[in-house]
Amino acid sequence: MSSFNQELTDALPHMRAFAHSLTNDRALADDLAQEAATRALANRDSYQPGTNFRGWVFTILRNAFYSEHRRKWRKSEETDEETMLSHGVPSGQQASLELDDFKRAFACLPEEQREAMVLVGACGFEYEQAAEIAGCAPGTIKSRVSRGRRDVKALLDEDNLDLPRMPAGRPAPHDGLMEEIDTQLGLAAQ
Repeated sequence: MSSFNQELTDALPHMRAFAHSLTNDRALADDLAQEAATRALANRDSYQPGTNFRGWVFTILRNAFYSEHRRKWRKSEETDEETMLSHGVPSGQQASLELDDFKRAFACLPEEQREAMVLVGACGFEYEQAAEIAGCAPGTIKSRVSRGRRDVKALLDEDNLDLPRMPAGRPAPHDGLMEEIDTQLGLAAQ
């Protein structure tokens, strides 16, 4: 048996224990450890002998766990969206009013929060990518998005949304930004 195979065999009980700590389910832990072992064997060329083998396979196991977790989350999110759509769509008028309220609440946010929310929410950038674009740390982007969502929600949850409405025919100060959001959301005028 090669040294690699022996190290993998020796690591399996530890991998199963780590997988169990992640899943809290013996059967899932066994499947996860097996998946990680399979990936380790498939990627054995990327392992550098003499380095921490257990650390390497535990990273593979952890990544496999989170990949599966994200896949299940996305699938449940799609199912939730499909369920919502199958139960009907709000009338065009109601949706238009809700979007108008959102735009007015969004316009009340500080510029940094608006920028972060557009980059992450509307444009779909990862936090790290958005941070590079904004020239700040990923944690800063996360904070700005979190505070922005909280503040918009608070404004929208108020019984009487007392936000300024712009007179008809006069552009709002943030129309360019709102047009970008509309474009990203697919709501731009046809």
